[in-house]
Amino acid sequence: MIVDLRIYTVRTGKLAEFLELYREHGWPIQSRILGNCVGWYTTIEGQLNQIVHLWGYDSQADRETRRAAMTADPEWQKYLAISAERGLILTQENRMMRPVDFSPK
Repeated sequence: MIVDLRIYTVRTGKLAEFLELYREHGWPIQSRILGNCVGWYTTIEGQLNQIVHLWGYDSQADRETRRAAMTADPEWQKYLAISAERGLILTQENRMMRPVDFSPK
């Protein structure tokens, strides 16, 4: 198993708007195509205005296949266009991680 850790920083004061847009348009698509959502979180201390979400995959090949399917989905493209038009996201980063042998699942 590998985990894709993604961190999005949104414009100050726009966190609720981003989450509402994602909940309505992005979540239904990602949860259907990507499958194994480990969790979605917002920061309450430290760097603010951030969303951290994690997605589990069987392998890098599994991740690539699922993300390619999502990219090809017309509804996902529509969501990305709406998000870009609103200019809510300042930065995005992701890290691919694998659990150590003693890590809980």
